Amino acid sequence: MSKRDEQARAEVRKTYKLYVGGAFPRSESGHSYVVQDHAGGFLANAALASRKDARDAVVAARKAFPGWSARTAYNRGQVLYRIAEVLEDRRLQFVDAVRRGEGLSERDAAAVVDASVDRLVWYAGWTDKLAQVVGSANPVAGPFFNLTTPEPTGVVAVLAPQRSSLLGLVSTVAPVVATGNTAVVVTSYARPLPAVTLGEVMATSDVPGGVVNLLTGSAATLGPWLAAHMDVNAVDLGGVVGLEGAEQLATDLEVAAADNLKRVRRAPASEPDWRLDPGLEPMTAFVETKTVWHPIGV
Repeated sequence: MSKRDEQARAEVRKTYKLYVGGAFPRSESGHSYVVQDHAGGFLANAALASRKDARDAVVAARKAFPGWSARTAYNRGQVLYRIAEVLEDRRLQFVDAVRRGEGLSERDAAAVVDASVDRLVWYAGWTDKLAQVVGSANPVAGPFFNLTTPEPTGVVAVLAPQRSSLLGLVSTVAPVVATGNTAVVVTSYARPLPAVTLGEVMATSDVPGGVVNLLTGSAATLGPWLAAHMDVNAVDLGGVVGLEGAEQLATDLEVAAADNLKRVRRAPASEPDWRLDPGLEPMTAFVETKTVWHPIGV
């Protein structure tokens, strides 16, 4: 093909769909929005998720929760490790998406992708160790065993970081599912491409449908519906940072979440440096503590 023919070739403009219940549906709203690169150029179209899409995602997450939470911690770790493997296989695609969306150099974008793979592997390794670290055998006055162990909270709504479109996303979603929860995730509005591409990775990995559901759209619009949803058990408000009126929005979401006593991971004052060691807090934020008594010798 000549250089002139290459220049005359029509650009294929992709419209990304949602990722809900292991499938890729169009938004119920029928609307999409233009995703631009850091310089204002066209990247793609993304589905604009609606309230109905959010409800469908919660239904899918609830349906997947019993099976996912019942899996062994070791098996959940294997699934997370498989996501890391497939992400690594598609490394160049993710590097390009991060580079164009966040305006990073190719070297810095590659470092972000590598850190995201490493973060998934890190959480995969913690799945079968967390109970030993945060659980305990408690001394009691009597002939009983008294054991405390963490259990998953349920369906968690995650407002993903607005700026860190891949590493921040992985750093907030991975600990939620590593501990046996299922997630409904509202992606970065301006930088959704790494998230929707991660959905394609999950669809071709071993992640059961409904464990992670990805909604592209506005956190300010979808957040109140998810925070008020009576079948959502917890909310991560990290994605409100950087939005207009973020402080008031976070307060409103906390008030809405109180209706069914949701666990709320509050919005930080500013988006953290996702390259730092996350520690155990992202995993312990959405687990419940269960204590069991059992007679000795029975």
